[in-house]
Amino acid sequence: MKDDSNHERGRNGPLRQTLVSAADVEAWFLREVLPLEASLMGYFKRNWRNESDARDLVQEVYVHACEAAQQDLPRTARPFVFTIARNLLIDRFRNLAVVPLETVGDVETLTTPSDQPGPDRNVIARDELRRLQAALDKLAPRCREAVLLRQLEGLSRREVAARMGISEETVKEYLATGLFLLSDIFFGQSAGEDCA
Repeated sequence: MKDDSNHERGRNGPLRQTLVSAADVEAWFLREVLPLEASLMGYFKRNWRNESDARDLVQEVYVHACEAAQQDLPRTARPFVFTIARNLLIDRFRNLAVVPLETVGDVETLTTPSDQPGPDRNVIARDELRRLQAALDKLAPRCREAVLLRQLEGLSRREVAARMGISEETVKEYLATGLFLLSDIFFGQSAGEDCA
């Protein structure tokens, strides 16, 4: 009997065309899908109240992902895998005759998780940057320059001293005073005062 690796028996017996080799699917799975296991577990634990089902749900996602990948490997695994996970939960919800409230997590959170910070985190970050800039503006110019050269540009005290034309001891004093005042201003302890 001729063994043709591009064909395999389907569930009902007829041969079907396989576009991706089993070795390629396995390599893709190990490289792209398996590292998502912790995220998938967390996703199911958040969205399906019966945590003991989480491991089974992850395994079911793996099966669906591998079956689909035999036809064509997805370009990006994360959205592909989490779409399968979301659809799996939706199917489970549909199959329940009555959905107990404690079974379903927040249905609104069934969207695919993103690595990008949310809009609330962006607003908080921008606010913190404005507060930091306001605190920096309250420092004396030479003190602010020393702090920025050391903290932002990463220069050593010796390099800051050379660039500013002052001694290393003066740089040390500017940094100590500047950072102390910044923490006081930034965290609301003081209105700020100039460096010497």
